[in-house]
Amino acid sequence: MAGTTVGMEASTETKPVDYAALNALWLSLAAGLVAAARGRPANDPIEQRELIALGAATFALSKAVARERIGTWMREPFVDQTHGQQPKGGRLQRAMGELLTCTRCVGTWSALGVVGLRVLHPEAGRAVSMILASSAANDWLQAGFKLLTEQTNLVGSKLEPRD
Repeated sequence: MAGTTVGMEASTETKPVDYAALNALWLSLAAGLVAAARGRPANDPIEQRELIALGAATFALSKAVARERIGTWMREPFVDQTHGQQPKGGRLQRAMGELLTCTRCVGTWSALGVVGLRVLHPEAGRAVSMILASSAANDWLQAGFKLLTEQTNLVGSKLEPRD
């Protein structure tokens, strides 16, 4: 039985080819986006001022997928959420679990989707980007407010009571 366990562990271990498959998929989607954008009128290019909103939208989307409860349905087939967020399964399934629990990794895929929507359907892309960017701004403001109130309460707890 001990040999079987070792064999089972070896078959579930993620291999470089599993990551290569995910990279190949991403590159194929990016190439498809570039091909679909060729020949389109350049009268609505992505401007430099949009990069902050696109970046914030990517942040919000990747956080929702990788960390928030609302993204559980997407992570569930690949991640054991009973003990934190541990990738489960073997090889490609485990590699997907690793990707879906990494906000930076999901961010690359989110950026492809957000920018792709902006390029192929500019009006819808701008609307979605603004919604997600507003969500990201809300996250940052909520985190800042929480930190500020925690620090205020900490300082207040160290002060001498006034009579």
